[in-house]
Amino acid sequence: MVPRVYLDYGGFSPVDPRVVAVMRPFLEGGVGNPGAPHSLGLEARASLDGARAKVARLIGGTPSGVIFTASATEANNLAIRGIALRATGRHIVTSAIEHVSVLNACRDLEKQGFAVTYVPVDSEGRVDPEAVARAVRGETALVSFIAANGEIGTLQPIEALGRVARARGVPFHVDAVGAAGRVPLAVDEAHIDLLALSSNDLYGPPGAGALWVRPETKLAPMILGGGQEGGYRAGTENLPAIVGMGVAADLARLEGPAEVARLRELRDRLLAGLLERLPEARPTGACGEGRLPHHASFVVPGVKADGVLLELDLRGVAASSGSACNALTGEPSHVLRAIGCDRDALEGSLCFTLGRWTTASEIDVVVETLPAVVARLRRLAPR
Repeated sequence: MVPRVYLDYGGFSPVDPRVVAVMRPFLEGGVGNPGAPHSLGLEARASLDGARAKVARLIGGTPSGVIFTASATEANNLAIRGIALRATGRHIVTSAIEHVSVLNACRDLEKQGFAVTYVPVDSEGRVDPEAVARAVRGETALVSFIAANGEIGTLQPIEALGRVARARGVPFHVDAVGAAGRVPLAVDEAHIDLLALSSNDLYGPPGAGALWVRPETKLAPMILGGGQEGGYRAGTENLPAIVGMGVAADLARLEGPAEVARLRELRDRLLAGLLERLPEARPTGACGEGRLPHHASFVVPGVKADGVLLELDLRGVAASSGSACNALTGEPSHVLRAIGCDRDALEGSLCFTLGRWTTASEIDVVVETLPAVVARLRRLAPR
């Protein structure tokens, strides 16, 4: 059997066994509904509140501001639509390289009469805070930017963007998926009013996410029912997954700095090795400290990503060509188009995301395997 090398943590992260161990009692019975008045219900409520506090500590926010959701996609929708449907202004400022959950929420609001300014980015995928300041106007209801792009790894100047929004009295929403636990991110320091998180990106279970909301920021609820999660997200809470997310957030807070240093070293080893053997390859996104520490992305001319990924998979290496959500739609990458990539680059884009269980020997396998795959596919290509 071919040993597997998994470098698609951005698409799905394995759940940490320590998280699973804490979740298991909640899956096997003996717990109640957090809304029930009996002792088992009160115990469940205490577990729910404990998870809320752990998630809040990761981002330096108040526990009461944490609203648990089923995903970061839901959290982004709650933030954007929840603000828009209560606001008097009907204008939103965002960028051209946001996650599709943000872009599609904004496009849907455009159909309802909202105006959206999609601020352009530079060739590394970075937003200029001055351009954002020029885009904000009197009727702006929300400023929304991703902390780190999942396809090219570029970090945004979140604190500077937050200062722009705060100076103009506009709520500031940040999609922190991929960045939380990996780069410093504190809601007060960055003037963030709404922040979306994904459990699985923290090595927690899928099916859980959260939106942190500053206490004075009010939203329109998206799911109506029994009033759970402060009335913003009705439905019986997914307690096992939420507890798991809390444990994962605590581990990210406590172990994040050491893990980040290790992953950055492995990422640099991967990039240096591949670019030495594939000198024609071109990295996408920012370099060094300007990108996510576990993220490597580049384009390889003369081959198509689909073929490369299939061949890598046959040789035991799992990677991606960008966002897993974009892969489901079959659409060309809006991120690569926004940073000025040509058609050849769009077809040859590769993305490797490292994680908690990535080893140096696995990196060396990829460094040896990918150039051989590229050479073989080029030989087979019609001339």
